[in-house]
Amino acid sequence: MSDHRVTMAEIAQAAGVSVPTVSRVLNGQGHVSPRKRELIEDLLREHAYQPRISRKRPSARLIHVVFPEIDCAWELEHIRGMEPVARDAGVGLVVTAAARIVPGPTDGVVLAATSGSRRLTDELDRRGIPVVALDPAARELTSPTVGAANWSGARIATTHLLGLGHRRIAMIAGSMELLSSRLRCDGFQSLMGDSAWVEHGEFTYESGLTLGLKVLGGAGRPTAIFAASDNVALGVYEAARRLGLRIPDDVSVVGFDDVPGTQWVSPPLTTVRQPLRDMGRLAADTVLRLANGDSLADHVELGTRLVVRASTAEPNG
Repeated sequence: MSDHRVTMAEIAQAAGVSVPTVSRVLNGQGHVSPRKRELIEDLLREHAYQPRISRKRPSARLIHVVFPEIDCAWELEHIRGMEPVARDAGVGLVVTAAARIVPGPTDGVVLAATSGSRRLTDELDRRGIPVVALDPAARELTSPTVGAANWSGARIATTHLLGLGHRRIAMIAGSMELLSSRLRCDGFQSLMGDSAWVEHGEFTYESGLTLGLKVLGGAGRPTAIFAASDNVALGVYEAARRLGLRIPDDVSVVGFDDVPGTQWVSPPLTTVRQPLRDMGRLAADTVLRLANGDSLADHVELGTRLVVRASTAEPNG
């Protein structure tokens, strides 16, 4: 940060805080610990930070929402949470997948399940556009984040299976590139210890089917599977059907998300509910309030809970 005009995002990254936290220090606002405030002030002086000349932009009346891809009910539930917030504020939603640049004017951007490409985040910082990370892919973000209690949610699911008497439990995890997947895996392993059986895949039906066939078709198959998403769990259902296994008589299955439809499959799926609509609602509200210059909490994590249905039971025999 020596040969160019240092940005607020670079100060935030060096201090290990969010951009709004640096902004609060610059504007003399509260809600910053004395230790962090002193560190940020030292960095601002050290790098001779000069704020850009503020020019109040007219509102674009638009929020951009960027998903890595759009292919399941997970994204739809987030959008359903955002839509009434945007409608009440009189702004529109522009939903895109895998965007590397945000075209045209916008009041703010929600980056969902991704930290965004460097090109995109640099552009947003240059344009001074508020950013909120929804279900972020990484911890090291300088923008405010909205997520769910993934670690404790995985422990709830694992505790449920252990309480039923299961000891041979396999987990089919999502990509370790995603923070939510790593936290769910860590929660499972924190209870299973050295006996943790984890198969790494993706948050997809195809991954659940492929790995379900692998673990259920081999010797010493598990009596229960913790699927790291409902899509994975549905793939496990199909794997069990192909192998002639019954759920929950031969194998219990727990999912994660509680997307619409999990209560209608046969048997209805026991799953960990994360409040997807509430997360979308909070992300949209946060980005609008940032656009308005409000001071907000840097990171918010919403609770998860177990929804017990008919896909889990005591191990047979």
